[in-house]
Amino acid sequence: MESILTSIKKLLGIAEDDTNFDTDIIIDINTELAELAQIGVGPSEGFAIEDKTAVWTDFIPAKLNLEFVKSYVHLNVKLVFDPPSSSAAIEAINRKIAKLEWRIQVEADTVTSKSKEEKQNE
Repeated sequence: MESILTSIKKLLGIAEDDTNFDTDIIIDINTELAELAQIGVGPSEGFAIEDKTAVWTDFIPAKLNLEFVKSYVHLNVKLVFDPPSSSAAIEAINRKIAKLEWRIQVEADTVTSKSKEEKQNE
């Protein structure tokens, strides 16, 4: 299972054993997880990480396409933690984030609909 914190650190180019920025990154990750919860992704009671023990499947069920969520969290954390200096690069990342958010919502709605349908057929 893949740690949320470790995977985001890796995508940011930070070694797993470098803990200098963990607090900052954890705060940014939790902000993004809260935003995802507001659009219906993740546990209904909310979810936050405290360290590297939390894994992606703790946040979302395996039925949902995790790669969308990982990319969404990574790109949002990158914009806050280590933004590119080019405004064109920032705009490209923002467009990708918007596309990912839409796809995540569609995926979450599909999974929710399938779950309701399966419960009705039981």
